[in-house]
Amino acid sequence: MARETEKEPGRLKTMWSIFQMTRKNDKAALPLMLLAFFGPIIVVVVLAIVTQQDVLWFVLWVISGVLIGLMLMMMTLTWRAEKIAFSQIEGRPGAVGAVLKSGLRGNWSTSEMPVAVNPRTQDAVYRAVGKPGVVLIAEGPRERVARLVGEEQRKLKRIVPNVPVNVIEIGPDSALELRKMTKSMRRLKKVLSRAEVMAVANRLTSLGQTNLPIPKGIDPRRVRPGRPR
Repeated sequence: MARETEKEPGRLKTMWSIFQMTRKNDKAALPLMLLAFFGPIIVVVVLAIVTQQDVLWFVLWVISGVLIGLMLMMMTLTWRAEKIAFSQIEGRPGAVGAVLKSGLRGNWSTSEMPVAVNPRTQDAVYRAVGKPGVVLIAEGPRERVARLVGEEQRKLKRIVPNVPVNVIEIGPDSALELRKMTKSMRRLKKVLSRAEVMAVANRLTSLGQTNLPIPKGIDPRRVRPGRPR
C-alpha cells in the first residue's frame, strides 16, 4: 500500500508535465480540452431538463456527464500531446526506429535498428515482419534512399522469395506522416498466418542482420511517442 501511495504523485506530476508541455506548444489544446469536458455536461443537463427528471436522476445525469467529460478531456490531451511528440522527432534520423519499437505490438517482429544506412546522408531502411509480409520503411528523400530500398528488396527476394515485400516511405517528399506510419502498416493486406510470420522473422534473423548503428539524431530508447490512432 505504501508503495502505491508513493507512485500516485509521480503519475499526477507526469500528467501535469504533459499538460504544461502541450499547452505551451499547442495553443488549441486548452480550448479543445475545455470543450471536451464541458460539452457532455451541457448536453446531459439539457437532456435532464427536457425529459423532466427528478432531482436524484438529475444528479446522476450530471455525474455521468462529468465522468464522460473527464474521459474525453484526457483523450484530447493524449491526442494533442502525441501530435506534438511526433512533430518534435519527425524528420530526424532514427525517428522511424523509435516509432517501430514503441508503436507496433502483436504479430509484428521489428527492430529499432535499421537494416541499411547511408553513413554520409544518414538515410536508412528499416524492416518489419508481420501478417502483411515484410515491410521496408525508407527514411529519407525518395531519390536518395531508392538504392538502399532496391538492394534490400533484391536480398529479400533471394531469402524469402514467396513472401510479399511492401515499401513505405517516410521523408520530406512522402505524403505519409510519421505518426500515421504504424496505422498504415496495419492496414496492409494480411497474407501470412502467425506461424508464418514467426518463421519468416526467424529466417531473416538466423541469416544475420547487418550490425549498423542507429543514425545519429535521436535515441529511440528515450523517445516513446504514443500509439497512433
